[in-house]
Amino acid sequence: MSSSQVATGTDAIVVLGAAQFNGTPSPVFANRLDHAAELYRDGVAPTVITVGGNQPGDLYTEAEAGKMYLEESGVPAENVIAVPAGEDTLTSLTAVAEEMADRGWSSITVVSDPTHMARSLAIADRLGMVAQPNATELGDGADVTAEYVARETVGYLYFVFAGQWSVDRIIPTAVG
Repeated sequence: MSSSQVATGTDAIVVLGAAQFNGTPSPVFANRLDHAAELYRDGVAPTVITVGGNQPGDLYTEAEAGKMYLEESGVPAENVIAVPAGEDTLTSLTAVAEEMADRGWSSITVVSDPTHMARSLAIADRLGMVAQPNATELGDGADVTAEYVARETVGYLYFVFAGQWSVDRIIPTAVG
């Protein structure tokens, strides 16, 4: 964990999904999952939630691929919840909010990329979650490009000023 990030106890660590290929997380997704596993081992939360749906023809959802990866990384299966829903940040976090409500939970540590964090937190806040950020370190598969920064900036501003939740509805992408 970065020394610039303070991790405090929450009900769960939520790993926002990214691409997976036949059950194998993309480098970006693996980077997020590795970071979440480290936070779990550091005692930030007793549970890790993986979230994300799938594309037509996929054998696995992002959530399932993430759960398998975390289990292979040593996180006990009973401490990982796969929420196999979501086609974008809004629908993913909405599904997580429903899972949390069912369990009586309110607080999460959000794991995503640094440039994706502001929009993710704004959505979590709007959904009534108490969310703390804990962004991945820049590393393999998490290269920040000008296109990605611009996309997230536009998405965040659009969310703030127009009340729209999903940048994917205004700027399609293959990132992640």
